[in-house]
Amino acid sequence: MIKRCCSLLLVSVFLWAYAGLLSAGALDDAVRRGVLKVGTTPNYVPFEMLDKQGRIVGFEIDLLRAMSRALGVKLELIAVPYTDLVPGLMAKKFDLIGSGMTVTQERNLKLNFSDSFIVVGQTVLLHPRLAGIVSSIDELDDASYRVVTIQGTTGEAAARRFLGAAQLSTVTTPEDGVRQVVEGKFDAFIHDAPYNLIAMSRPQNSALLTLEQPFTFEPLAFGLKKGDYDSLNWINHFLNQIAQDGSYDHLHDKWFRDTAWMAEIE
Repeated sequence: MIKRCCSLLLVSVFLWAYAGLLSAGALDDAVRRGVLKVGTTPNYVPFEMLDKQGRIVGFEIDLLRAMSRALGVKLELIAVPYTDLVPGLMAKKFDLIGSGMTVTQERNLKLNFSDSFIVVGQTVLLHPRLAGIVSSIDELDDASYRVVTIQGTTGEAAARRFLGAAQLSTVTTPEDGVRQVVEGKFDAFIHDAPYNLIAMSRPQNSALLTLEQPFTFEPLAFGLKKGDYDSLNWINHFLNQIAQDGSYDHLHDKWFRDTAWMAEIE
């Protein structure tokens, strides 16, 4: 009887420990390992991008570095194509997604998102031949116009939603999209407002026109696997903390008000 009770107790302890492992969140795993692994696509200026030394830098990267310090772990950035971010998270190649990802209803069916750390929207860059012809997104919705976006992004989704009559194409990087409009291969490029604003400041793009008013509302957030509520809770409290202590404003000004960082990118 005693042996049977002991056996049942051991089984119970094992099942309890196993259940604890199953419910452990991504951040718990990161703390145990000593490294927070984040999937990112470093081509979204100024959120995540490569500097002249090939390092991944940017506003969101600085947020992730601050997050890692608060966790007491190192940050490991895993660069993958944007379309590989969700599959990579599902395959446990990294703990979370930190890559300028917009919270959408479709994505929210596959992921859990943290509170947003910034809100952006889609804007339009135009070839100068459209000066005085196109002044709104509605006027671009015509079969005679060729519009390019980035594959797998909300810019592509917005173009398909608002510009169903136009000739739509996709490329894999925003630099390529802007360049092809500059070269006259496309009439317009659609992408997130922060990137387009910075793209317009570069000398090679100075002839482009812009529809500065965003035509979508897009909160950006960190993505985690479904059901990882402990990690979500921690990240949301972290975002609230840095918003209250001034850390967020300091990083925001560094990347969106100052321009010194641009010399390290080009």
